Amino acid sequence: MWEIHSSEKIRIKDIAERSGVSVGTVDRVLHNRPNVSKKARAKVDAVLKEINFQPNSYASALAYNRKYTFCCLLPAHDCNAYWTEVEKGLRQCVLNRGDFHLSLFTEYYDQFDELSFSEAAGKLWEKQPDGMVVVPLNLEVTQTFCTKLQKAAVPFVFLDSNIPEISPLSFFGQDSLKSGHFAGRIFMMQAGKDTRRILLMKLMSKGRVASSQQENREVGFKSYMAARHPDCVIVELPLQIGEEEHYDTQIGEMLARYPDIRHCITFSSRAHILGEYILQHGLKGYHLLGYDMIERNAECLKQGAIDFLIAQHPWKQGYNSVKALFNHIVLHKTVQQYHYMPLELLTAENYMYYIADEK
Repeated sequence: MWEIHSSEKIRIKDIAERSGVSVGTVDRVLHNRPNVSKKARAKVDAVLKEINFQPNSYASALAYNRKYTFCCLLPAHDCNAYWTEVEKGLRQCVLNRGDFHLSLFTEYYDQFDELSFSEAAGKLWEKQPDGMVVVPLNLEVTQTFCTKLQKAAVPFVFLDSNIPEISPLSFFGQDSLKSGHFAGRIFMMQAGKDTRRILLMKLMSKGRVASSQQENREVGFKSYMAARHPDCVIVELPLQIGEEEHYDTQIGEMLARYPDIRHCITFSSRAHILGEYILQHGLKGYHLLGYDMIERNAECLKQGAIDFLIAQHPWKQGYNSVKALFNHIVLHKTVQQYHYMPLELLTAENYMYYIADEK
């Protein structure tokens, strides 16, 4: 169960002989158990320091043979969504730790319904989780649930969106504001300083942007544009989720109204909505920047309807969120609190290498 991290392997019996105490005493010191005199503990500690002893936490956790329940609270999504890759990462991390008794339960909520979030969270609470992965909604409803977790000493990780005031164990996602700035810089490098009008496609539901990530990226983007390109007009195209049958008409009307627009951007994972419209109508000279390497986006990128995608490793976000819980809860390791994903720019020439690297 215990080993020296060097070429020399030392048994508990060896430590006992060097310390002049019994094997049982060494075992109690290693596991921080009571009923050890100060004198005996000091002898063992001196030997451990001398040999630079490090416990093999992985082997120790295996020997403990305990069952662990991890839970994940995710936005509801379709099979082509960004969240599908997140889920694949979550599951793979559990599968890769098959030597341990890990269970993962997932519930889904409507991103525009606080009651849905609370109900899904309540179902997971009944599982008596040892740890949670949470995609936050807003401050109030997320804090209510996370306060409950904190009182029960259940560690939780935020994924995709962060609410620093709540102080999660760890966070995995982009720095949304900087992501928006980055998008603005790349976008305008292509559009050029003489561009006077651009199109911003926004996915909406119940009068709100479809996610806090999109909202924060937009804030960062508009901040960049106001500072660097104040004369460029941003024309917004709001598309309502659930009304996909109207998208073609809305896009066509917008492009007809502003025939000078040739550069389009969206902060959602569905840049393919515009990309597929461009392909289906044989439009030329349009340029589009979007987010996330999902299948339909990749196809538009390959066919030239999307110029750039900014990727954020959803699979790795999911995988590493569970890994952080595992390291903290099972292996008792210190976990870094903030993990900002790199802002990776994908094109038709390099996206296939990103896909290969993602796993």
